[in-house]
Amino acid sequence: MPKIVDHAARRDEIATVACRVVAQHGFEQATVVRIAREAGYTTGMIAHYFDSKQEIILAALRLILKRMEERLAARAAGAEMGLLDLLAETLPLDAQRTTECAFWIGFWGQVPTDRRWRRINAWVHREYMRLYERCFATHWPEWAGWPPPVREQVLGAVTTFINGLTSSAVLSGPEWPAARVLGQLRLQLELWHGWAIEAARSGTVPEELRPVSRRARARTG
Repeated sequence: MPKIVDHAARRDEIATVACRVVAQHGFEQATVVRIAREAGYTTGMIAHYFDSKQEIILAALRLILKRMEERLAARAAGAEMGLLDLLAETLPLDAQRTTECAFWIGFWGQVPTDRRWRRINAWVHREYMRLYERCFATHWPEWAGWPPPVREQVLGAVTTFINGLTSSAVLSGPEWPAARVLGQLRLQLELWHGWAIEAARSGTVPEELRPVSRRARARTG
């Protein structure tokens, strides 16, 4: 009797290996040949599931987003948890998340010089913002009542900070133990929460802090 192959699981397996290869060797060195070797498959087997390296990388991006969303959902559905602990699920605080974050850094290095990767990165960024916004809406009761410019400013600022914190923790690991990473994120959340309350109360957001409109982003992107 022929062996039944779970093709979706095999695609995820190859994407997981690609994530690890990029994290360990860099984007350019993560060739299809190397990915195949690390996965224990032939390049022909890889070609059966993916037409190109770009498709493998895109599958890895989607898989990481899916895993992050699943982690956030599982944690939020469990015991009562603060916003800090929930957002910590996106940070490189264990081996799997460190590998995922190192993959992101390798991917980011390709974005400035490749138009397709820029489009994909914009989509990934929107997905991250969607996940973070859901966390804020769940854990800050005031969130829904804040004016849109205030919510956008907080969301953009915290997302940008998490990206920078992730890069620091991956690239300078010994200097960024978990306690320091969490302490920095806690401070940022406290600062922006306080700022948002005051901005919503006064009804003003400084012009230099107003998010760029979608139309302006389209002109400059």
